[in-house]
Amino acid sequence: MARRIRFNAFDMNCVAHQSPGLWRHPDDRSWDYNTLDYWVDLATLLERGGFDGLFIADVLGTYDVFDGDDTAAIRQGAQIPVNDPLLLVSAMAHATENLGFGITTGTGFEHPYPFARRLSTLDHLTRGRIGWNVVTGYLPAAARNMGQQDQLAHDARYDHADEYLTVLYKLWEGSWERDAVRRDREAGVFADPLKVHHIGHHGDHFDVPGIHLAEPSPQGSPVIYQAGASPRGMRFAAENAEAIFVAAPTREILRDVVARIRDQLEAAGRRRHDAKIYTLLTIITDATEEAAQAKAAQYRGFASAEGSLVFMSGWMGIDLSQYDLDEPIGNVESNAIQSAVAAFRQADESGEEWTVRDIAAWGGIGGMGPVLVGSGTSVADQLQAWVDDTDVDGFNLAYAVTPGTFVDVVDHVVPELVARGAYQADYTPGTLRHKLFGEGDQLPDRHRGAGYRVGGVNSTIDDSARAGAVTP
Repeated sequence: MARRIRFNAFDMNCVAHQSPGLWRHPDDRSWDYNTLDYWVDLATLLERGGFDGLFIADVLGTYDVFDGDDTAAIRQGAQIPVNDPLLLVSAMAHATENLGFGITTGTGFEHPYPFARRLSTLDHLTRGRIGWNVVTGYLPAAARNMGQQDQLAHDARYDHADEYLTVLYKLWEGSWERDAVRRDREAGVFADPLKVHHIGHHGDHFDVPGIHLAEPSPQGSPVIYQAGASPRGMRFAAENAEAIFVAAPTREILRDVVARIRDQLEAAGRRRHDAKIYTLLTIITDATEEAAQAKAAQYRGFASAEGSLVFMSGWMGIDLSQYDLDEPIGNVESNAIQSAVAAFRQADESGEEWTVRDIAAWGGIGGMGPVLVGSGTSVADQLQAWVDDTDVDGFNLAYAVTPGTFVDVVDHVVPELVARGAYQADYTPGTLRHKLFGEGDQLPDRHRGAGYRVGGVNSTIDDSARAGAVTP
């Protein structure tokens, strides 16, 4: 049997997400990002195409590394303006039955206690189709506008995020037992206080003594997404993530990244395939090879080199405006996405180091990921080759134009993959977690978060910490 390929759509509540300049294309609707019609139409399209989910990125800040300020970002619409992603979910969930939603928020600038309630609310409203993409942040502007001088150092951000997740697991998994809500009309008991626990958390960054404000949602903890690819980020993902997003410019690099993630999962006491790994990719397709190539050429004519370098400067943590376009990128140490530098050093099959011009051209469509161009048959061949060669589970699909790029994938690529038995023809019933893994709605016992349930290996809860009791 052909290995099953999985798709997520990659979007953001903004104009120029991963393809700067393409907002100018007459078929692009990304400028319509601030309407519910755009998002509901997209969600129903993706569900028609059998996508696992819509993954919505986010930043809290502007790209102001390029040329020392955010002028170019504003001019290019490079993820600015940008709206809140969480507020989109309810409308899309109401219009769909199966599509999952992976929502990005950072751990650096919001207290985990109110955040836990917001995610539980969405898990209730979606009937268990919510996921959370954990980011620690990388834009210095975000830190400054939250009263800090700069982001914490790279590894320190993950140390902070470790405790953030600990608080959330205690709230989601250990505060309300699954059968705490009784709704007993005759006894006049809505919930059993003996089964609702104060979490009593007192850590280096947070003090959260009380109970979770929401009753148990279908999944408890939402599906945890993560995209860190540095050694520290990969270890964090191996301990927490159920879906891991990576970006690699070549199959060879991706094969190595996937293998290292699988090894880290085992080192964390999990199984090698306990997390679905999706790699960033953009597909440009049409009914014929010729039509797809012509479409790709047209799209490239709208790409913005300046916008691409705005993004790359922010992602790599280096002001690329200071380089001549034909200068090699050099040996850059970064407090942003360290893996980006290493990937570009390896991307040229000739072994030559990339120049700034190469990076600008690469990032013009689809950001850090490669672009596949061809007919539905040709693209399906390429996708299967990527999966067979790298052990990746699926693809996080960016767009050149929206919703046109996704329409083309649904109309030309999905039917071809379904016909080959390499793509789901129907959704598995149940929550997002169950659709992905087929092992039920809640975290499996081998996951770190499950250890915070009452009686779990990480649980410190006993009857003295029940609701209404004096907390320790």
